[in-house]
Amino acid sequence: MPPGWQPGWPPPQRSGADIAVSVVMMVLTVLLLAGSGFMGLMSLAFLDYCPPQRCSVSGAVNSVVGALAVALFVAFGGMLLTVIRLATRKTAWPFAVGTLGACIGVLFCGAVAYSISVGG
Repeated sequence: MPPGWQPGWPPPQRSGADIAVSVVMMVLTVLLLAGSGFMGLMSLAFLDYCPPQRCSVSGAVNSVVGALAVALFVAFGGMLLTVIRLATRKTAWPFAVGTLGACIGVLFCGAVAYSISVGG
């Protein structure tokens, strides 16, 4: 229970909006990661011609794998914090929204790195 809570006291109220927003943001984060993983795989699978003067295949692979790995780490940590906040009946939606935003930022940086690696 939350700090300061005494047995016999009613537990703090849960906000339905907080739970709904947190769950929706976590689901969107999972869908974003799944879609990004699929798009990353497809972008590497169809990297047919990569002239060595402007393109680095290893750079492209590293940018896709690195961005997905960091995004998974951020998502896991953010979702863990969100679930802990929900379980302790504290406001959780800022953590869920922040997790989604951080994952979008990481994946955007990975897309920019991929674009630079393939000479685009």
